[in-house]
Amino acid sequence: MASVHSDHNPLGQASEYKDQYDPSLLYPIERQESWQSLGQSRDQAGFYGVDIWNAYEMSWLNERGKPIVAMAEFRIPATTAYLVESKSFKLYLNSFNQTRFASRDEVQQRLQRDLSAAAGGDVGVTLLAVDHAFPPPPPALCIDELDIEVTQYQPDPSLLRCAEGQFEGWLCSHLLKSNCPVTGQPDWGSVYIYYRGQRIDEASLLKYIISLRQHQDFHEQCVERTWLDLMRACQPQALTVYARYVRRGGLDINPLRSSEAEPQALNFRLARQ
Repeated sequence: MASVHSDHNPLGQASEYKDQYDPSLLYPIERQESWQSLGQSRDQAGFYGVDIWNAYEMSWLNERGKPIVAMAEFRIPATTAYLVESKSFKLYLNSFNQTRFASRDEVQQRLQRDLSAAAGGDVGVTLLAVDHAFPPPPPALCIDELDIEVTQYQPDPSLLRCAEGQFEGWLCSHLLKSNCPVTGQPDWGSVYIYYRGQRIDEASLLKYIISLRQHQDFHEQCVERTWLDLMRACQPQALTVYARYVRRGGLDINPLRSSEAEPQALNFRLARQ
């Protein structure tokens, strides 16, 4: 399967925007690749989860040539061997624009078939009405107003500290930023962290989140790194890391990784998404 470093890699190059259905536009990338660069095995990390993608610019033609518009939710299990590169995902969705389909069901079935083949596992697809109302986020303590000094802008798990006492609940920060490993463009987002166990020092957690600011990696890998670093440093009894990234090209990517075998992955939406 293709590598982001392959000589045949189309990413970062000028693209032809096709408007006729073309599943070959999808570009899978091995999830294991970033882990291998760290000399680690993803299979032994011990997390579960899902990548939730929302498409806000979905359109096709009905049998009489009339445009249909919709939104779509895609759920790619973290157990799949591949993630789908976001630009290729967008190009693929654009290829529906001037293609005629008999029904919404046919569109949904094509999406599910193609994305499952690209990811190497069963992908859930739900077409949504354009006025679909997303639920609100879970109640969370926002740690962004902590008065901290920051000097580290590359991932540094040594920043993480435990504090006295126990904690159970959600924390959040809207200061998440990483960079695309293909284009170098910034990826902005919010991160929601649920944990139960020894209290994590919140100032140290905020410093750690900010330390991703200049890091280049895919959204999914950034969340997996954060989950693993928190688990190793603070050993919570339960841990979920859920990032809600701001959309680019009509798509947002929202990876969730958890110690729970069947984590609740609520597809909420923040105003800036």
